[in-house]
Amino acid sequence: MNLKYNLLVGQDQGRPGARRVEMTPKCWMLRLFVLISSGLETSGGSGGGLQSTRSYDYTKYHPMDEIYRWMEDVERGNPELVSSAVYGHTVEGRNITLLKLGLDNSEGREKKLMWVDCGIHAREWIAPAFCQWFVKEIVHTYKTNEKLEQMLQNLDVYVTPVINVDGYTFTWANDSTRLWRKSRSLPLQGSNCYGVDLNRNFNANWGTVGVSFDSCANTYCGKSPGSEPEARAVMDFIGRRVNQTLCFLTIHSAGQLILLPYGHPEISAPNYNELVSVGEAAAAEMKKVHGMTYTVGTSPQILYPNSGSSRDWARLMGVPFSYTFELRDTGEFSHLLPEEQIQPACEEAYAGALSIITHVHDKTFSSAAVAAVTGVASASGVAVAILSTVVSALVTAGVSACD
Repeated sequence: MNLKYNLLVGQDQGRPGARRVEMTPKCWMLRLFVLISSGLETSGGSGGGLQSTRSYDYTKYHPMDEIYRWMEDVERGNPELVSSAVYGHTVEGRNITLLKLGLDNSEGREKKLMWVDCGIHAREWIAPAFCQWFVKEIVHTYKTNEKLEQMLQNLDVYVTPVINVDGYTFTWANDSTRLWRKSRSLPLQGSNCYGVDLNRNFNANWGTVGVSFDSCANTYCGKSPGSEPEARAVMDFIGRRVNQTLCFLTIHSAGQLILLPYGHPEISAPNYNELVSVGEAAAAEMKKVHGMTYTVGTSPQILYPNSGSSRDWARLMGVPFSYTFELRDTGEFSHLLPEEQIQPACEEAYAGALSIITHVHDKTFSSAAVAAVTGVASASGVAVAILSTVVSALVTAGVSACD
């Protein structure tokens, strides 16, 4: 019996230009394989939403209005991965906005949370540059990095490129304001000094060591713990999600350090040894990238005692892994790191952050859960392999052309 099938060829099969092709069952099966396999292969490929992030210059420092627009572009271009939320407002009324990076998982498992923030100290421009780089790397690689894709199905990564939006904006005003550190909260009565050191304002042994109560000092800790809306926004957001939060990374400069809790010299984290081990593994990964050495320890051990930091607050709240990254350099440029060092600094910092996130993920999620995700991810590959076998048989039987 000599059966024939008709197939319309063309992008729009309703158009007059579409042509009808008559073919045998074998040829019809071959065409069906091509259509299905191409669909399976392209479904995991790069999306068109990458263009906006690829055209952005990640090797330059950007003012706040450009960072806001970049955040909008990243979200618009990658809706399956990225969403945003305004979770607070600064003293001057600006939005404190985060990007949430995460993928749905088919099993409907509860997802855990990773936190990354930058720009709590206004003058440390390399920190916001890193948060933008961090997002860019995930957006550009998760579809081709199976491990990263698995982690994003188990975790939501919350990234705030700039917490201290008012202070950061002020550093762009002119050369005289470039090294401003604090927020822009109003002076106390009888003073003309603006701002609070937001990384001394968290409710973690507040006001006990390494701070000043002089509102003109760079380490002025504020009137009370959480007195500043920027610090309060973070505490409120994470505080409501503390049971989901596995890791808290806050990015600073300079000194090339990985700091772990606590800033108070007489208090030690219950998982201190593990924090050191995970931090040293991250430092080793960072050194592999450009040969730069990052020192690991508590702030009193390798920098200076302090209190009221976001890192310490997160650990006290029960977040098991909490670190401060102090990025490049070790003194030559300090907070005025040249733009030609943005890329290498961010590349090594990304390696360190990914090392910590991977460890925390793998410790938290069982091998069975990861295997389940792997099985879902590989299903399309199995389908293609089966169809490939079918086509090989068809070709062997003599199907060489179908047009």
